Amino acid sequence: MLLKTDRLIDQIRNHAVPFKSKSDLEPLIKSAAKAKYILLGEASHGTSQFYTTRAEMTKELIEQHQFSFIAVEGDWPSCYEVNRFIKGLAPEYSNAQEVLTKAFNRWPSWMWANKEILELVEWLYQYNQTHQEKKVGFYGLDVYSLWESMDAIIEYLKQIDSPVLEKALEAVKCFEPFNRKPEMYGVSAAFYGEDCMEEILELLYTIQKNKEIRHDDPETALNVRINAIVAANAEHYYHTMVTNDNESWNIRDRHMVEALEYISDYYKSDAKGIIWEHNTHIGDARATDMANEGMVNVGQLMREKFGPENVFSIGLGTYQGSVIAAKNWGDPVEIMTVPKGIEGSWEEALHLANPSNQYLIFTDENKELFNFEIGHRAIGVVYQPEYEHFGNYVPSRLSERYDAFIHIDQTNALSPLSY
Repeated sequence: MLLKTDRLIDQIRNHAVPFKSKSDLEPLIKSAAKAKYILLGEASHGTSQFYTTRAEMTKELIEQHQFSFIAVEGDWPSCYEVNRFIKGLAPEYSNAQEVLTKAFNRWPSWMWANKEILELVEWLYQYNQTHQEKKVGFYGLDVYSLWESMDAIIEYLKQIDSPVLEKALEAVKCFEPFNRKPEMYGVSAAFYGEDCMEEILELLYTIQKNKEIRHDDPETALNVRINAIVAANAEHYYHTMVTNDNESWNIRDRHMVEALEYISDYYKSDAKGIIWEHNTHIGDARATDMANEGMVNVGQLMREKFGPENVFSIGLGTYQGSVIAAKNWGDPVEIMTVPKGIEGSWEEALHLANPSNQYLIFTDENKELFNFEIGHRAIGVVYQPEYEHFGNYVPSRLSERYDAFIHIDQTNALSPLSY
């Protein structure tokens, strides 16, 4: 049920905190740092200020609050190359730009191969140079890298002359007829019963139980094990995607939390993670209409698994500006206009309350004021601004979806390293 606009605007004015720089975000950072996991969202995958704001907060959390890793909505093999680079373990890369352009070479490459991330990766590299005992990690949580993860497993098993190699080659052989095209595999598995589930699950089981997997090198073992669960969950994801889009979403987000558990186990008692993902992943699904469709997400699953006191979720949004996106999946990327927030949306209410940057921290005292359901904008890698009012607004109870929300009134498009 909607509240009157004037009343909502007054509530925002009473509780929002304006900010112009990172120092103004200090109270928010300190509140978030009490949790073990901080989830930093974004309303699009192509907005510069979402990346730079999260980067500045991330640096502060690492330097002042001893957070040990960053985990992002990206593919594990690609992000692991960044992890190797920032830890000084990748002499084949001469600089940060080279690792980003080589590692993120599959559409939508701009999500991570951009100038905003370049600056953060350079900072992480320098930070780790002076913190040899506790180097910060950078990892990918997503499930899309079926073939890349299989390639990484094969390469590793060859290097150590592992007896598991034959099982891995059998699993790869099963996928060969599909020419590295997930849509082909998905159709074949869903409609013709031609899947590779048995081979993948046998490989996963063998890798998880095999004690020869570099017990002397825990991070390499982490790399192999997560590539194995990526392969298994990706097979399940593509198998399901063709017939049940909602369930494939659930498979993907459950995989992200599973991968996060492996990373946390690697860091043991020092595990404190900063997670970068879209608002639709990090904001609790139970506070949106996703719940009506039987969908879960990372924000919900993490609150349930680790306890709400150990998870602090921060959404980010904007009123208007520009964004990098594509008209259709796989199309060339372009700069698009982000229209003003539609009437009756959270974006419009925040702008009318104060047409500048501001944030809200939701507490027991004020949460009730912001727990009613109105539209909240979400922009993906595919975007058509002229039609956004038909499908880009997610009905949301903001104070239940997030622990805090950052509103950046005017935003600009992300800067890809290449188009």
